[in-house]
Amino acid sequence: MAANSKNNQEELQKLSVEMRYLEQTAEALQQRINMLNAALADLTYANTTLDGLQQEKENAEMLVPIGGSSYVQVKLTNPDKIIVGLGAGVSVEKSLTDAKTTLKERLDELTKALQAAQTQFNQIAERLNSGQRRIESLLTNAKQRNA
Repeated sequence: MAANSKNNQEELQKLSVEMRYLEQTAEALQQRINMLNAALADLTYANTTLDGLQQEKENAEMLVPIGGSSYVQVKLTNPDKIIVGLGAGVSVEKSLTDAKTTLKERLDELTKALQAAQTQFNQIAERLNSGQRRIESLLTNAKQRNA
């Protein structure tokens, strides 16, 4: 009986360590999911803006957001030239169609990454739940033995 109690204590310790690790992993994944959601929102906004630009003609007056709910009024000199960021501070000029294609590809990649992160998060959440149930079971058994 003492050996069984020792085995339960060892299992509780192992589960406790695993649970802490899983909680840290879940927190990191949640941060990643939040970052991916922010990036998706940003790209979706950019894509919507490009859709609106497609409807505009040269020399159309527009309000361009500059942040902080502030805008600047501009004239659209060439609606088919879009500067697209490639990363690491590098940008390239593309046609409106090519820019939309680039944004669509990025949106697709981010959506896949988000789905993968959410799947991982759900798997970890399930492991956390089953680990918690096992800990509760071990504790209940230990209390019954001691009673």
